[in-house]
Amino acid sequence: MSRPLRRRALDPRPALRRARAAWPGALALTLLVSCAQQGDFGRPKPGVWNSLVDTTGTVIAHERGEPASLLPLTDDEQDLRNRAWRFLMPADTREAFLDILANLTRARVLPPSWRPDDPARFYDALLAPDFRSPVSRYRKLTDEAVADARLIPPFAGLAARVGDADARRLRSLPFARTLDDADVRRAALRVAENRCLVAWVRLETGSRLAAYRYALEHLFAEAPDPAAAEAERALAMLAGRRPILDPLLPPDAAAKCGLVGEPPAAAGQPLVVKG
Repeated sequence: MSRPLRRRALDPRPALRRARAAWPGALALTLLVSCAQQGDFGRPKPGVWNSLVDTTGTVIAHERGEPASLLPLTDDEQDLRNRAWRFLMPADTREAFLDILANLTRARVLPPSWRPDDPARFYDALLAPDFRSPVSRYRKLTDEAVADARLIPPFAGLAARVGDADARRLRSLPFARTLDDADVRRAALRVAENRCLVAWVRLETGSRLAAYRYALEHLFAEAPDPAAAEAERALAMLAGRRPILDPLLPPDAAAKCGLVGEPPAAAGQPLVVKG
């Protein structure tokens, strides 16, 4: 059968001042070397380039007025960001430039709202020439959906632990006698940053599920194969586990974080209320 046509730690203030002065050059360097480097278990590969992208993104997001704190990360906060990497990068683009843009968006060098919502992109990647049979395309779809489904529970457990620590952090702020307003603000920004990261992952899992569904329906319409049944079970597994993320944050968290359009009822209500 012919292949279907392709359709398409200390006081961070001095560091912040130095970063503000240096970030244009750092951004230019980042654009050159920010190809996504994936490690094991859906986490970024440790290395200087991924670290550079993340540091640059934090500074630029802070400049845009987004929740971004230069406080050092706890072990759980770092692990949360590592585990989020899987869901904030595209499943498969087959295009290096799009991977670069996706990694810059994931690191917040580019705003999260920049990423186009195109459920057909994953399907287009499945039409790449190296997928020489419908079975290999169904297998790729199945593998991606199963991997996402398996990674949701550990991410949700870690997010809940970070959320508990943040709640204790916020409760302690009114009783801290040596913190000034800037200290309190940095702590509150970190809490908001953590929550917005979880909201972003929750949003992206829905987008990935929609992209997988789009790919499965179009693949089956063009090349029916028994392998579609396994892919359908994989999508059902992902759909069943995605709601694990729902209790972590209010339903409108993505809107309050600026990830989606804000409904009128949510206007003026911050994601983090300081005591």
